[in-house]
Amino acid sequence: MERAEAEAILDGDRETALTLLVRVGELIEANRRLESRVTDLEQRLKRDSRNSSLPPSADPPSAPPRPRQAASGRRPGAEPGHAASNRPLLALEQVAEVVDHWPQRCSSCARPFCEEERIEAAAPQRHQVGELPPMAVGVSEHRLQRLRCPDCGATTRAELPAGVSPGAFGPRLQAAVATLAVRNRVSRRDTTELLRELFGATLSTGSIDAIVQHAGEALAEPHAQLADQIRSASAVNLDETGWRLRGGKRTLWGALTCRAAVFRIAEGRHEREAKALLGEGFAGITSSDRWWAYDYLDAERRQFCSRAPGARLHRAQRGTRRPEAVRRGRPSGRGVFSETITVAADGETFTSTIRYEAFDEADKPVEGGGDATGRGVRLRF
Repeated sequence: MERAEAEAILDGDRETALTLLVRVGELIEANRRLESRVTDLEQRLKRDSRNSSLPPSADPPSAPPRPRQAASGRRPGAEPGHAASNRPLLALEQVAEVVDHWPQRCSSCARPFCEEERIEAAAPQRHQVGELPPMAVGVSEHRLQRLRCPDCGATTRAELPAGVSPGAFGPRLQAAVATLAVRNRVSRRDTTELLRELFGATLSTGSIDAIVQHAGEALAEPHAQLADQIRSASAVNLDETGWRLRGGKRTLWGALTCRAAVFRIAEGRHEREAKALLGEGFAGITSSDRWWAYDYLDAERRQFCSRAPGARLHRAQRGTRRPEAVRRGRPSGRGVFSETITVAADGETFTSTIRYEAFDEADKPVEGGGDATGRGVRLRF
């Protein structure tokens, strides 16, 4: 628009002029936001492991190479005179086999030694090698013979003894399968491969899954007994953490005492999961963080983690309307926690007061701090 046209609009149609001015103001504000956005994106592109918390593996190709540490001039490895650090040798009682090796010729004059001259001149140097024995699954065939009764002519077949597995796999092999597939979280297909390569046993993925299901059924009763011990214990530690199962997100719950531990994989971190693990009427003392799923427990019999009050303050401070970096969970400033613990005269109860002070990038105090107080009882196992 030319200057003359703008003057004509201002002199003539006042409503059009006001609309254009408002529109210009909106465009200026949008341009300011876009410029701020571009600046932020440019700063992100410049981030690397040297100027941020990114690991070196996340450096873009344009990042400058990290400076190499100047060579010290020393040779790699231990320095001369350094005390050797070797694996401790086992006692002879723990060694399966002892093999003596004798020199064939003299290292000085090359004279050959005969067997009659094999007399120790000094204590031999001991060298031990650990090795797995050749492993293969041994297959035993149990033949259930039949006999015909000479009196009535009936045929009777023998029964399997109580110690023989009625299936195709023995208890030790089934235990190995359950350990690989459950404890070590090896997939069914990889478990079949490991069994074939390590033990020479050929099992299908269906057999692996059947063994795992059978092991779960066999452990149902001991698991129920452990759960009863936890729910009747005088003190229990509780916690939960993220877990992945079949590619989906789950929660691993744990209830632990000094003698028992029960873990449970659940869909979420809700109160119903805590009740399913510990029960609704737990009468003992619990030690946990301040996660809301434990709020149904008796507050007078709860022991909070010493860091939990401060963690709640930190979460509250991060949740305020602060810059974008704070809303992403990374405060742009810093915070200082201080804890004061006061033990009661009886020596059994105490009060923990945690103060959180927040500072900006210039180390000036800002809003967002506060105090939190928790009471605790000494746990006795």
